Amino acid sequence: MKVLIIQQKMIGDVLTSTVLFEALRAHYPDAQLDYLIHTHTVPVVENNPYIDRIIEFTPQAEKSKKALWILAKTIKKAKYDVVIDVYSKISSNLITALSGAKIKISYHKAYSSFIYTHTIKRAKQTVQDCGLAIVNRLQLLEPLDIYLKTATPKIYMTTSELESSKQFLISNGINFQQALVMISVLGSGTNKTYPFEYMAQVIDTIVSTCKAQILFNYIPKQETEAQAIFNLCQPQTQQHIYMNLFGKSLREFLALTAHCHALIGNEGGAVNMAKALNIRTFTIFSTWIDKDTWNIFEEETVNESVHLKDYKPQLYIGQTEKDMKPNALALYQKFTPDLFAEKLQVFLQKLHTHD
Repeated sequence: MKVLIIQQKMIGDVLTSTVLFEALRAHYPDAQLDYLIHTHTVPVVENNPYIDRIIEFTPQAEKSKKALWILAKTIKKAKYDVVIDVYSKISSNLITALSGAKIKISYHKAYSSFIYTHTIKRAKQTVQDCGLAIVNRLQLLEPLDIYLKTATPKIYMTTSELESSKQFLISNGINFQQALVMISVLGSGTNKTYPFEYMAQVIDTIVSTCKAQILFNYIPKQETEAQAIFNLCQPQTQQHIYMNLFGKSLREFLALTAHCHALIGNEGGAVNMAKALNIRTFTIFSTWIDKDTWNIFEEETVNESVHLKDYKPQLYIGQTEKDMKPNALALYQKFTPDLFAEKLQVFLQKLHTHD
């Protein structure tokens, strides 16, 4: 049997959907399991033992109808028995429709349901600690008689990657006897980025609470923004920040994060990757994102998260994500660090004991 899973776009989505592969492998040990994902997300699934083949959705396929058509024809030639379209947007609708697969599974949408043999309605709430993002993905396996309530995404690093990153940190003055914290200083967009001044106050709290060594998660083109946050930190805090130590590639970031005691900061792919590396997280959610979907594996002092809705629920009465999104920046101004300072300090104190 040949199975294709389609999950385009963001790193967090691609990582989260890998739970489907482990479940499928357990149920169909001899199946060929392939993954269609955006090129820039490939590093997060490298070395995954449950994925047989990665098919790249290139930037060209995203921008060009001709390139997308060629990709769809390539998929058809592969003769998949099952296509699971987790992405469920126009490009993946087309690929699935042309695939020729006998079984085609996706989420229920009025405009595209005719393409699929099975459609699943997303759950809107769950009691599972894995969160709705995983619960809803696992539901996509039910037409194949696979029923799971929870699953954990994992990232697979090589011994050489981990050893190389450890030596890199040591050679640049990192002391492994002290807490090492990765800060997700920037979100994937302005409306998913905690205000710089507030983020600097959070970093000040981290250093004053547990004297942690601080790494920033950013890419070279974001250096100006990262430097701006550094400049807003207290002088004594700045002495704990190692601005020159950052991953120049996604795999390098993963290898550095694997040695950290925690990742703290903006919700997004970095948080999901840290969890998949079994690193503690403290997540600051964007003011418009639905926390219930992405606060996966929430556990006190292990994986904690904060949202403006936790402290000012009246602002969200009768409002949807779509309603809140245009007001994200104004809402951020109300999401002051003092609201969750005590919760962060408790998290850090537990972290400092290295339990």
